[in-house]
Amino acid sequence: MDKPCRLSILGAEVDVITQACVMDFVGRKVAAKERAIVANHNLHSLYLFQKRPDMRAFYEKADLIEIDSTPMIAWAKLMGHPVLRAHRCTYLDFREDFWARAQSNGWRVYHIGGEAAHNDVSKTAILARYPKVHLDLHTGFFDMNGAANALLLADLKTKRPDVLLVGMGMPRQETWILANLDRLPDCVILPVGAAFDYEAGVMYTPPRWTGQLGIEWLVRFFHEPKRLFERYFIEPWWLIPPAFKDIKSLRDVWRRQKTA
Repeated sequence: MDKPCRLSILGAEVDVITQACVMDFVGRKVAAKERAIVANHNLHSLYLFQKRPDMRAFYEKADLIEIDSTPMIAWAKLMGHPVLRAHRCTYLDFREDFWARAQSNGWRVYHIGGEAAHNDVSKTAILARYPKVHLDLHTGFFDMNGAANALLLADLKTKRPDVLLVGMGMPRQETWILANLDRLPDCVILPVGAAFDYEAGVMYTPPRWTGQLGIEWLVRFFHEPKRLFERYFIEPWWLIPPAFKDIKSLRDVWRRQKTA
């Protein structure tokens, strides 16, 4: 894979990359035993990126930043960037490829997140599809600044995972990765949100075609209106100033082209 095109939209940087290329990147880093962070941006993270210095610090550490948002894809295209729907990357779309590669390559995978009561169900669901996968689990409900965190770090040091999935939701998962990065083993680290809640069946999974049509957010909202109202209808207003900056940058490009 050539180095992906990195572009700036809505006040943050993202990489124009397909899901297959993300998996290839993970595979290369695992084979080389190198640490890497594969982050992602959506409209919620862009809001947090503006509001929280620790989130900005986290993304500065990221080696790859996926676009996990159909509206972001649409906006980037409108701004003239070479972005397609194929450049949207999200766990629910690449999970089968990921677990197939994990099984065939013998990756040791460690997931932090979810409730302890649901983790066995998640693991069972994954192993039903990929029975030879090496998977360790740890609940996401623990004191990140206490003894429980020290025990988790010790377990990670012992288990030495090739891939670490951190699914504690934004911004908890990103701030945990940032705070503990120097104490984590050399592995590929992916924040994956509620990935294992979907695996356990405790969270509604929209049909994958809704993402291709750009209406997945709407389907999610109908199923969880209380939790998602602010995220979908309040937070995007904070993106108006960076959106105007994008428009200004595009106009400046047009002017330079006219005078060239």
